Amino acid sequence: MIVIAWTVMAAVAYASKWISNLVVINDTHPLEAMLVGIVLGALARNLGLMPKKWEPYLKKFETPLLWGILLLGAGFTLKVASELPLSLVVILVSMAFGFLFVYFVARRVGLPDKLSALLAVGTSICGGSAIAIVSPLIKAKEEETSYAVSTIVISAFILLVGLPILGGVLGLDQQSFGIWAGTSVHNTPQTIGTGFMFGEEAGQVATIVKLTRNMFMIVMAFLVSIWFGAKEAERSKLGKKAILKAFPWVLFGYVAMAVCAVQGYFTPEGIAFFKSAGKFLILMGMVGIGFGTDFRAIKRFGIKPLLVGMLGSLVVTGVSLLLVYLLF
Repeated sequence: MIVIAWTVMAAVAYASKWISNLVVINDTHPLEAMLVGIVLGALARNLGLMPKKWEPYLKKFETPLLWGILLLGAGFTLKVASELPLSLVVILVSMAFGFLFVYFVARRVGLPDKLSALLAVGTSICGGSAIAIVSPLIKAKEEETSYAVSTIVISAFILLVGLPILGGVLGLDQQSFGIWAGTSVHNTPQTIGTGFMFGEEAGQVATIVKLTRNMFMIVMAFLVSIWFGAKEAERSKLGKKAILKAFPWVLFGYVAMAVCAVQGYFTPEGIAFFKSAGKFLILMGMVGIGFGTDFRAIKRFGIKPLLVGMLGSLVVTGVSLLLVYLLF
């Protein structure tokens, strides 16, 4: 069944490239195809065109996406890395401000304490992965976790579509936009898609910045669990498994490919192949994101958490953009 589901994702990915070729007559076809793929996937999901039995397998979109990230490491250059140390300032400031802002607003509008914390970590660090880590540590209810994840997915979807357009309007260069996307968009797949929709270099920068940002999940999980007074036994039993699962292990593969590229171990033809294959695998992942975006979830968890999550996303995006303008 999973083979059929992934074949469907690949077919929709090819269709997305074909459609983008009809609409855009320039060298940005693979980037525009990502947006087309997301829209097609979301339409299929929300119009009920996707068989229910495929849902568990289509949710495995992260597998081709992670392989795509790894292969794209071959396109990494020293130019991409030149301003990344300074991006740590943007990561840390936007992350800290975003967490405190979302938690404070969520509590002020009457959301439960633990749901507020989940929305805060999901908005400020790494979306669903951060929520998956923190949820068992603070003993959040299942519905609270579901609400938080659904909110973050929808907010990230909006950023994925809107940021590349806004970046063009603001006249951002490739590096600045990559850092902005890497520090603003929640989930890793959406972050990478946002970067590559803007440009090749922006996608590379967004990828490495987001993977760096993900490293702070462990620190945040520890601090939040201490803050909520989770029992040490539960923290070691549930937290270790969640952290190991959500840790960005693909970072090591990406770095290995980048080192090989910088050292000249790949031929130009090899690099071109890796980049082409990596982009297509990420395009499949974008289609999977579309398949997994259920806008009807708003009816299940109400409008208030969604509004808080979206407001938090706007604030994190704004703080990150301000820092990019000041530092780069």
